[in-house]
Parts: sequence; structure tokens; C-alpha cells
Amino acid sequence: MTLSPSSAAPADVSLLPDDVETDLRASVRKVLEKRAPTDRVNALYDGTDDVTGPLWSAFVELGLPGLLVPESLGGAGASAREAAAVLEELGRAAAPSPFLTSSVIATTVLVALGDTTILPALASGEQTAALLVRPTARQHGPTALTAVGLPADVLLLPEGDALYAVRGATVTPVSSLDMTRPLAEVDLDGAERTLVSADAAAAVDAGLLTGAGLLASEQVGVARWALETTIAYLKERRQFGRVVGGFQALKHRLADLYAEVEQADAAARYAAATLALGDADAPVAVAVAGSFCAEAAVHAAEEAIQLHGGLGMTWEHPAHLHLKRAKADAILLGSPEAHRAALGVLVDLPAPTAG
Repeated sequence: MTLSPSSAAPADVSLLPDDVETDLRASVRKVLEKRAPTDRVNALYDGTDDVTGPLWSAFVELGLPGLLVPESLGGAGASAREAAAVLEELGRAAAPSPFLTSSVIATTVLVALGDTTILPALASGEQTAALLVRPTARQHGPTALTAVGLPADVLLLPEGDALYAVRGATVTPVSSLDMTRPLAEVDLDGAERTLVSADAAAAVDAGLLTGAGLLASEQVGVARWALETTIAYLKERRQFGRVVGGFQALKHRLADLYAEVEQADAAARYAAATLALGDADAPVAVAVAGSFCAEAAVHAAEEAIQLHGGLGMTWEHPAHLHLKRAKADAILLGSPEAHRAALGVLVDLPAPTAG
């Protein structure tokens, strides 16, 4: 399905969460509090991972891997709005999970292609998948690619208009700013390839569009955590015999940040709603959310670290986890600048003139 921008927002798009979203959000938050506490997430940076597997198992019990998979293939048949609620909670916890890469991006691609071979295993959580992309900054050869969200059981390889399922590739981890979302270089020499579709370009575009739109919800989760945690801290921290949160300058600063986070929330919710409806305004909504929410998340995380003072600089405090997630998310599926450039084309803005 090809989406094109419309001139006006549809009347039936609501930004208010319904009972299903609210209940789902509460369930996911409860699991994250139990399975992904700060000390376990911090341990990833010391090479110890006792959080990703148990957390994914808990997600499987909730049926989250199959959220966007049709019921006929063993999934929940839910929409982008429910997936957005999950991602917002993942952002709040800065937790590691293949949900975005496998249960959103790869799943959306395969659903669009009508796949019945790989999707059932993804829906059950028995397997995960990741979409391969070629690095833009450097190349190590024709088979060198980059994957996010590894390890994955199935790698989806776009080549021209075709899409292949790849198994048995050589995967080499590379350093990542955000260790909760690992990166790896993939060598396809000797790997087994199976053709999924000879005409998959539109499906891949749909997967990337959905991923970018719902990534904005994760960024809102990061920003909202930073805002709420900072407000709570400033209500308790005292300086010169006064509660720091009572200083007028900080009140203004937090008020501005609150307005920014609420605007980001509205942009992300609208993007998810248009994706859920298959609305023609989805590309515009995603570009707006992708450009605004990324910067809001980084700003909120930076403010959290600064306003927590020395505490925010410590390894034990989770502020650094959220800043790293915000920074990594800001380039994962397009930088804010790239989204603004795409938005300019979508709404027919004139190109900037030199000089």
C-alpha cells in the first residue's frame, strides 16, 4: 500500500488512549519494573546480560511479539497504537528488547507481503527477525551490512526490489553508544538465502515508515521519564535551606520542558493513530514526529542529568541510560534533519536557496 500525504487530518483520529492501551501500558510497565531494573540494565555495559532474555520471555507471556500479526497467523491483530504504548514504556525503562526491530519493523514488512512462513514464529516469540541495511559511512565489501536488534534468528535482506530471508550469516558485534540496542556487522558469505518476495520494495518502505513513526513513542517515553524523575528530585533536593524546585528559574525551565514533552507526545500519538488507520497523512505525521520527538528526548535527558547535579553524573543513576537511548534513537531510523528534509518534500516546501 502506498501512502501519500493529505491536505487535512481525518476527523476520526483521536489522540486519547482507550482502555486497551491503558491496560496494556500498565501491564508492560509492571513487567519492566520487575525484569529490567537499573542495575541489570547497567550490567550490559560490563558485558553481563541477564535482562534481555528474561524480559523477552515475559513479553512472550503477554503476547507482545505478535501484537501486529493478524489473528489468522497466531497474532493479536492489534494496531500501531497498541505497539506505540509498548514502545513508550520501553523508552521509560531504557530497556533492551527486540520489540521494535522484530515485532514492529520486520513484522510489518512480512505482514505487508502476506508471508505465512516466517510470521507464525515471530508471532509466538519463538524467533525474532531484523532488517539488514547497508552502512552509509563505510563499506567493507559487497556482503558487509549492519543490523540492529541482534541476535536475531532470521535476517531480512533487501536487494533491489526483492527481499530474502537469511540464516547462518556471520555476525560481528560492533561498539554501540546504547548497549541496550546492539549493533553488528553481518557477512553473508556462506549464509543460506530464501526468497521471500521478488517485489518487496513497498513492504520494506512500509516497515521503515511504521518503525520510524513508532520509534517516536519510545522517544516520548524517554522524555517523559526524564521530566517526571527530575521534577520528583527537585521537590526533595534542598540548597541554601530551600527546596531547589522552588527557585523561579527552575520552575520556568521545567515548564518549558513540560510543554515540549507534551507536544512530542501529541506528535507521536498522531503518527501512531494515522499508521493504525492506514491514513494518507501517515508519512507527514511520521516526519513531524521523527523530527520533533528525537530532539525532545535528547533535550529532556540532558536536562535530567544537569538538574540532578552530581547524582545525575553517577553510573548508578539511570539518567545516563536514557541519554544514550535518546542519542541512539535520534539517528536509528533517520535523523531529525533527515525527517525535516522528507517533510519539506511531502508538503511541497521550496528547496532552500544558497547564500
